[in-house]
Amino acid sequence: MQEDTDPLVLGRVVGDVVNRFVRSISLKVSYGSRDVTNGREFKPSQVVNQPRVEIGGNDLRTFYTLVLVDPDAPSPSNPNLREYLHWLVTDIPATTGASFGQELLCYESPRPSMGIHRFVFILFQQLGRQTVYTPGWRQNFSSREFAALYNLGSPVAAMYFNCQREQGSGGRRMPL
Repeated sequence: MQEDTDPLVLGRVVGDVVNRFVRSISLKVSYGSRDVTNGREFKPSQVVNQPRVEIGGNDLRTFYTLVLVDPDAPSPSNPNLREYLHWLVTDIPATTGASFGQELLCYESPRPSMGIHRFVFILFQQLGRQTVYTPGWRQNFSSREFAALYNLGSPVAAMYFNCQREQGSGGRRMPL
C-alpha cells in the first residue's frame, strides 16, 4: 500500500474540510513577504492584514470564489464552530487576484486562543458571474454545503497554514 504524501491529506484538510480533488488552477497566497505553504506556521501578528492572493487560469471569462475557513474553531479538541468563515471573495477573474473580486465577507484576521488551528484557503470555479451570495453567518459554515448550494463542484485549489496564539510554542504534528 502506497503512503499518501499529499499535505492536504496529512494535515487532515481533506476529510475535515474538503473531499479529495484534483488541483487544476494555481493559487498563491502571501502575507507580506511570507508565502503560505501547506502546514507553514504563522503567528496572529503575521496574519492581521488581508493576504495577497494570485489566481492562475487563462480565460478571463472564468470566475472564482475564494473562502478562508478555520476548521478548528474554537479549539482543535472541541471544534464545535467548525468551519468558521474568515473571508469570502467571489467573482475573481482568472489570471488576477482576490483584490479584483467582490468581497462578500470582509477578512477577519485569525486569532486562535487555544491550540494550533488550521486556516484553509479553498478556491472554487463559479458557473458565472454573480452566482454566489453571502451566507448568513460565519460560524458552522460548511465548504461542502456551500459548494453544493451554488453548484461550484470540487475545489480547483486549496492550501492551509497553521496558527496559534502569539505565546504558543510547538507545531502541529503530521501523522506518520
